[in-house]
Amino acid sequence: MRSKNSGGRQMAAIAAVVLFALLGCGGGGNGEKLTIQNAGSDTMVNLAQHWAEVYAKIDTTVSVEVSGGGSGTGIAALINGTVDLANSSRKIHADESERARSNTGSVPVEYIVGYDALAVYVHKDNPLEEITLEQLAEIYGTGGTITAWSQLGVNNAGCAKDEIIRVSRQSNSGTYEYFREAISHAKGQSLDFKLGSVDMNGSKDVVELVAKTPCAIGYSGMGYATPQVKMLRVTRKAGEPAYAPTVATTQDQTYPIARPLYMYAPGSPRPHVQRFLDWIHSEAGQKLVEESGYVPIPHTAASENAGNP
Repeated sequence: MRSKNSGGRQMAAIAAVVLFALLGCGGGGNGEKLTIQNAGSDTMVNLAQHWAEVYAKIDTTVSVEVSGGGSGTGIAALINGTVDLANSSRKIHADESERARSNTGSVPVEYIVGYDALAVYVHKDNPLEEITLEQLAEIYGTGGTITAWSQLGVNNAGCAKDEIIRVSRQSNSGTYEYFREAISHAKGQSLDFKLGSVDMNGSKDVVELVAKTPCAIGYSGMGYATPQVKMLRVTRKAGEPAYAPTVATTQDQTYPIARPLYMYAPGSPRPHVQRFLDWIHSEAGQKLVEESGYVPIPHTAASENAGNP
């Protein structure tokens, strides 16, 4: 994968976008709009749609077409050369980058476009307030021994059988992969997920199921929180401070399961795609990150990620 350096071209690029729109230049040269195909992470799909809707008013010559399906789906499309930008809540693997280079002739270029705290959700009436990564490994990981709420020291009155219902994601999800890595790290060994979890296709689906299931626990982006669920404080180890998933605890890295959100371009982006990326890294684009429930990247880092491929 190719790295990119910052440039001070962000402001110039934004100005170019505005000038381009003011001049009413036709995207395709014949009045047709240029399109940007953007697919991948379900964690990011609401944010990506928000970006697309707002950007449509800024550069009327460009249409951004967004779809989800999971990080694996987006990266597969990148490998096949069918997207301009792949959204991913995990880092691309070396073998995936090599397959993209082999198929398209270009090395994927990585952009960090924001951060997400991966929240651990329970029903709003569940008395549990915090959890350790080690306990999550015992709940979700192969060989784990925690199967009941009472083993976590609480009386979950809404759950008559006391059985923990594990809500997870499908295996092509970047969130699935990131969470598995987090609990593996906590146990000091590579873990797979136990069989028997309820696996959902989307981030929103996980939260909705937990909201109506008093026995359930699930993990999803903090941007999907609703009043019907509770986000637990999380600590790395028993006895250490536990932190809630917030903008502040993600930026200062005290929340233990926070991660970058990525976009991958198949080589050097075309000019209209680069302008869109520059706008995403601008103050206006990053404001939408926070409005969508995620964590904006610091200004300096945003400038670095908006630079030239």
